[in-house]
Amino acid sequence: MSFAVITGATHGMGKAIAEKFLSHGFSLAICSRNETELNLIRTEWLKLFPQANIIARKVDLTQKEAVIDFATEIKSSIEKIDVLVNNAGTFIPGKICEEPDGQLEKMISTNLYSAYHLTRALVPHLSALSHIFNICSIASLRAYENGGAYSISKYALLGFSENLRLELMDKDIKVTSVMPGATWGRSWENSGVDQHRMMQTSDIADMIWAAYHLSPAANTDHILIRPLKGDI
Repeated sequence: MSFAVITGATHGMGKAIAEKFLSHGFSLAICSRNETELNLIRTEWLKLFPQANIIARKVDLTQKEAVIDFATEIKSSIEKIDVLVNNAGTFIPGKICEEPDGQLEKMISTNLYSAYHLTRALVPHLSALSHIFNICSIASLRAYENGGAYSISKYALLGFSENLRLELMDKDIKVTSVMPGATWGRSWENSGVDQHRMMQTSDIADMIWAAYHLSPAANTDHILIRPLKGDI
């Protein structure tokens, strides 16, 4: 049975990606800081996909030791990892010279270090044609109003992803940077923006699934996907 590790999988894009892989026979390891949500989603998925093995653990991905413990449990439970999706992240708007002290550290630890430490711990358990997807952002590509520390962290995540892809070429491990624009989810619920103006989480999941199924010689370096009517 194929196996995927997906962080931040209890809602939004992570949930849609997880359900896409589950629907095609994958088993999963997922994590979140919200244990209640983890238990609820695992119960729901086991009813829908009873053949799946689902490892669900409460993990604070900003803590290196917790990330390593999560990786160790995964490696002790399964033979190999076919897909790793570094999706966990957080967004707080702000201006570099005005945002509160510590905001950069929070964004970097959540949006960059989590992916860095988990990937390093799991790469030895990946094999040829395993695929790593790093969920970056259009904020990885250009500055924008109130981007602040968040945009800095997403630029850094793209840099991590680019270097990782170069390093893993010789091992035939694929790496894709995914850069979505505005996608409907919790962070937009009280924004007043029409849901239909944005992409749906299923759009991102469908693109990742398509990239995963390219021929062995092909790698999608970047997935850049925006709302039809432009950025918000």
